[in-house]
Amino acid sequence: MSKVIVFQGDSVTDCGRVKDADLPPNGGLGAGYVSLIAARILADNLGEDIKVYNRGISGHRVVDLYARWKVDTLNLNPDVLSILIGVNDTWHEFAKNNGVEVPRYDQFYRMLLDWTIKTYPNIKIVICEAFSLESDIITPEWKAEMAERSKVAKKIAEEYGCTFIPFQSILEEAAAKAGNPKLIAADGVHPTLTGHQVMADAWLKYAGNLI
Repeated sequence: MSKVIVFQGDSVTDCGRVKDADLPPNGGLGAGYVSLIAARILADNLGEDIKVYNRGISGHRVVDLYARWKVDTLNLNPDVLSILIGVNDTWHEFAKNNGVEVPRYDQFYRMLLDWTIKTYPNIKIVICEAFSLESDIITPEWKAEMAERSKVAKKIAEEYGCTFIPFQSILEEAAAKAGNPKLIAADGVHPTLTGHQVMADAWLKYAGNLI
C-alpha cells in the first residue's frame, strides 16, 4: 500500500529544496530536517511505496500557505501532513510591518485544517511548533509573540487531534547542551545541520508511528 507524506512550511522546511513540479517524490528535498526524516523513513521501510514531498517555501507565512494550499498540499493526496509555520508571521511584522497577528494566525491555521480534513477525513496531521532561539535579531517582544503562537498551535493540535511537536523546548534543550544557541540556529531562526538533526530526531520520536 502506498503512502504520501507532505511537509509544509517556510524556509526552515524549504532548506534549498528543488522547486520543480516535474520532480519525482523523494527527490530534491533540501538540506534540512525533511531530507533527514525521509532518509530514515525510506531506509526503515524498504520495499514500501512511500512518497515524500517537501513543499516549504522560504519567507512564507500562514496566509501564504493558504493561498497555495490546493496545489501544494491537497493535490498531492497526502496520508500524512506535517506543518511548520509561524516564525515569518512574527519576523515580517518586526522587519517589514507585514506580519500576521496571532488571532489571524489562529484563524488561518484552522481554515487550513478544516479544508484539509474535509477533503481527506482520514489524514494524519503533525503540527510543528514554530520556534526562535537567542540571537542578535530576536527581541523580547519577538519572543513574547512567538510564545503566543506556540499556545495557539498547541491548542489547535489538541482540538483537532493532531500530533504536536514542541520544537521550542526541544531546541532550547539542545542549545543548552551545546553551550551556545548559535550551534543549533545561527541566527535564532534557521537551524544548523545539528539543529536540523535534532528536529528530525524529534519528529520521528513524536510522529514516526504515523508512517
